[in-house]
Parts: sequence; structure tokens; C-alpha cells
Amino acid sequence: MKKTLIAALALATGAAFAYPDKPITIVVPFAAGGPTDKVARDLAEALRKPLGNATIVVENVGGAGGTLGAAKVAKAAPDGYTLLLYHIGMATSATLYRNLPYKTLDDFEYLGMVNDVPMTLIGRSTLPANNYAELVKWLGDNKGKVNLANAGLGAASHLCGLLFQQKIGIDMATIPYKGTAPAMTDLIGGQVDIMCDQTTNTTPQIEGGKVKAYAVTTPQRLTTPALKNLPTLDESGLKGFNVSIWHGLYAPKGTPAAITDKLNAAMREALKDAEFIKRQEALGAVIVTDDRLTPAGHRKFVAAEIDKWGAAIKAAGQYAD
Repeated sequence: MKKTLIAALALATGAAFAYPDKPITIVVPFAAGGPTDKVARDLAEALRKPLGNATIVVENVGGAGGTLGAAKVAKAAPDGYTLLLYHIGMATSATLYRNLPYKTLDDFEYLGMVNDVPMTLIGRSTLPANNYAELVKWLGDNKGKVNLANAGLGAASHLCGLLFQQKIGIDMATIPYKGTAPAMTDLIGGQVDIMCDQTTNTTPQIEGGKVKAYAVTTPQRLTTPALKNLPTLDESGLKGFNVSIWHGLYAPKGTPAAITDKLNAAMREALKDAEFIKRQEALGAVIVTDDRLTPAGHRKFVAAEIDKWGAAIKAAGQYAD
């Protein structure tokens, strides 16, 4: 009731049409320095000009797999000054967390998606397998002995690894870490065997020869120089395997249409910004240009992702408190 009243007052006073006349905060539900944080800061910079040289700050609110930051935005005033930049966790948390403090499809205004970040299947440099076929054979020959690293329950690497195990029918010992950095450190050091993670994290390690790369998780091969020769998991035999870590922008439910329309229009301009495109390509990310850039298309896609990942999570029986 309070949020609805605030929105109504904003429209009544004309504040929605003067928007923005004070700093906008984009909440990132993870620690600074990670892939989502990088995307948010690049987007904030690109959004400033389309929003009349607005001041846009990024606030990191980490914890509980991103749900603490999302909950903060869900409860914020619906005035367009508190936004959320969240990745695939926006969809997976709907099943992963038993007591989610918000309703994913009901408590936010969907503003449009930003990008897709492909993932790569990688292994320690000392792994005997030198290609995907050899890797699958090695995994089969070493059932019960393979350690699969991830950055924690609900992380992109956890989800990709979970689906990979289900698709190949081989269970592995899952080793969760408190973030990508320690997981990658142990993979490079040979303490764990394989990991599936975002190109934003893996490309430098692949380029440096610190890990072995076996495949990418998207339907098409990538054009990034370091990854262009990697086969897709689909062409390698896992038909239909398609995992990318997407990012979308959200506002609290009840934010006036005049504001959400303006934000969506600004996003469309920001995603055409040459510097933004350059930075995203350097991360291996693909900027969204399809129907998911619309609020309706964005919401429809997230609903489908909830169904997709909900089935995988339920099959594995892996839940958070």
C-alpha cells in the first residue's frame, strides 16, 4: 500500500516526467570485482548520457546467493531510483531457496535484458584428457574420483556443473567454494579437476595456458580469439545443451510506467554505445538485441528459465535454506 501511494504521488506531482533528478542506484547482489559487478559498472556508465547525464552509482549488497540484494530492491520505493542488475540467479533462486523473501515474477518491474555470457568447460592443466571426447572417457574411467569445483551453491559454475553431470550421466564430487577466485586458484593448482564457468572468468586462464579448455556451452562457437576453436557441447554430443549467464535490469513493482518506459529506452541506447560494446566483447559477452530487450520479452524469458532450472535443481535435490 505504501509503495503504491509513493508511485501515485510521483505521478501526481509530475516527478515521473522529471526523472531522474537525483542519483540512481543500481544494486548488484554480489561483491565488487565479480562478473556481474563489471557488467553493472559498464552499464551504469553507458546509461548516464541517455538519462540526461544522470549520476548513477553501483551498490554491492552481497549474500545468500544474490537474494539479499534482490530483496532490498523488491522492498525499495518504486520511484526509479533503486534498480537491480541480476544474473541467471534471478530465475534459479525461485527454486533453489525454500524461503525466498520476494516473488520473482510478481515483485519487480522487468526493464529488459542486457547480455548473455557464454560458459566454458575447463580442467586442470595436468588432466590427461586433451579434448572433449578424451575428457568424457576419463570421467567415465574415474567415477567417484573426480572433483568438480564451483563458486558456491547457486553460482553460475554450480548450475552449469549440475546440468553437465545430469546430461552425461556421471556423478562427481562437487566442491563448493566461497567465490570464483578461490575455485579457480585450486583448479590452476591441481587441487580439483574440472569446472564450468563464465568466459569472463576463464578466458584469461585459457589464454595463459593455466587450464585446459574442452568446450563452450552455447549452441554456436564463439568468435573470441582464445575460444574460437573450441567445440560446443551440442556438437560434441550433448544435443540441446545451452547454458549462458544472462543479466537483466529490474525496478521495484509499482514503478510508474513513465519511468520504466524511460529506463527501457535508455537501456536500448546504452546497449548501442561503442565503448560498452567494446567492454562487453572483451569479457566474451554477447549484447541482447532480440525480444528479451523488451519488458514483456524479458519477463517471459525469466519465466521459462525458472521452469528450466527448476527441473534440474529438483532432480538433483540441491536446495538452500
